[in-house]
Amino acid sequence: MSHIGVARALVSVYDKTGLVPFAERLVAAGVELVSSGGTAATLAAAGLPVTSVDSVTAAPEMLGGRVKTLHPAIHGAILADRSNPAHVADLDARGIEPFELVVVNLYPFRETVADPDSGPADIIEKIDIGGPTMVRAAAKNHAFVGIVTSPDQYGETVDRIEQGSFDAAFRASLAREAFFHTASYDAAIVGWFGRHDALPERIVLPLRKKADLRYGENPHQLAATYAEDGAQPWWASADQLQGKPMSFNNYIDAEAAWRHVHAFDRAACVIVKHTNACGVARADELAEAFEAAWACDPRSAFGSVIAVNRALDERTAEALLAAGFVEVIIAPAVDPGAQQLLASKGNLRVLVAVPPSGEGLDAKRLEAGFAVQAGDEIEGPAGWSVVSERAPTEAERRELAFAWTVAAHTKSNAIVISNDGQAVGIGAGDQSRVGASNRAIVQAADRAAGGVVASDAFFPFRDGIDALAGAGVTAIVQPGGSVRDAEVIAAADQHGIAMVFTGRRHFKH
Repeated sequence: MSHIGVARALVSVYDKTGLVPFAERLVAAGVELVSSGGTAATLAAAGLPVTSVDSVTAAPEMLGGRVKTLHPAIHGAILADRSNPAHVADLDARGIEPFELVVVNLYPFRETVADPDSGPADIIEKIDIGGPTMVRAAAKNHAFVGIVTSPDQYGETVDRIEQGSFDAAFRASLAREAFFHTASYDAAIVGWFGRHDALPERIVLPLRKKADLRYGENPHQLAATYAEDGAQPWWASADQLQGKPMSFNNYIDAEAAWRHVHAFDRAACVIVKHTNACGVARADELAEAFEAAWACDPRSAFGSVIAVNRALDERTAEALLAAGFVEVIIAPAVDPGAQQLLASKGNLRVLVAVPPSGEGLDAKRLEAGFAVQAGDEIEGPAGWSVVSERAPTEAERRELAFAWTVAAHTKSNAIVISNDGQAVGIGAGDQSRVGASNRAIVQAADRAAGGVVASDAFFPFRDGIDALAGAGVTAIVQPGGSVRDAEVIAAADQHGIAMVFTGRRHFKH
């Protein structure tokens, strides 16, 4: 059955947004409205003819409204297969008139959970029972019934009813959205029950597509972005002021850069290439931070994604345009003068975004599953232990804390050399720690002299210490915990290097 006429609609909504204009058009199209509770009261107050559910069921609401639509006169009218003579006979025998349209949205469970004033009893009361039952029933019988679950669907729905194009394909699309709607709703309830578990026994992830992308990491791969239903991640709510559409790789690098730059309190700039920083710096002024970050590795910064944690001003925009080709710049705000300057680079993607959330679990895709872990927390220097003969100076300690933060956001094996608030050498993703050290040393060149080093995990041998000492570094922070710690500490003492242990590593894969 393709096209159907709509003679009777069941309307029961918590969110009354747009309800009255929608209902007015339904009535004008000759649709009888059946409703319950507050929805019926709202329609009646608007002067619309409405039949109450309890007059259809001959059963008044009970249990404070928990039971009102759970009745054969309602669900038989929704679920009857009009092409099945036995179903039609059942309706006739009981005097039940079928519904062709069901309009339902559910109790605000997520919103109630998010309200700090809500207690468990309030939250339990917002677990909808009748609503999902009606939604699923109508969606199952979409061959004969349309199911509307959001005010966003009102316009097209009533347009089609008026035009006689309330067809099977449209009803199937409504049904698909309805089943996702109830699945997402149940996922939120499952999440609430597991709220006290660091790693819940069950995780349900309802993901809604946000945008198709041109392609994935490579041109032959399909790609799209998805967000958890009901969530507003920074990237989905970001305002793109200009530039080409974001690509798959842009999003991955932007996530790394945006999280990294928000690890710093002072004005900071993080330049990312292939998810690793190739430049990081902090300063009193944003332009100074950008220039120092770009100077870390200008060659790698070509075609990069850049994040800053202060409003992008004209001076920084001028420095950025003079530096070289950039794919994306992300900032919490962009000054009008800076925006005007950046407009000269039409392909440059400029995003304004809210800070990233620190909440949630970290998941990596496995075949038919995920490896899931709690988020990483980067500890400060308060709990560090000095293990060398020489303790770091206060200036070295501040620089070590900066380098340690950069290392924690860098793929393992990671070695970071920093000097005066600037990451001058970053060895990332190397298979050996001495290899990461050598890469950082080459990148830093003479800027390593007088600088400090952070290693995301322990040094298994003294070779890395010897190499860094040859570059002129004066202090090192690392987790410790190697069977050769004594040998490594002895190397630091031999070179006059101050060394501190954190007791916690920060591998990043």
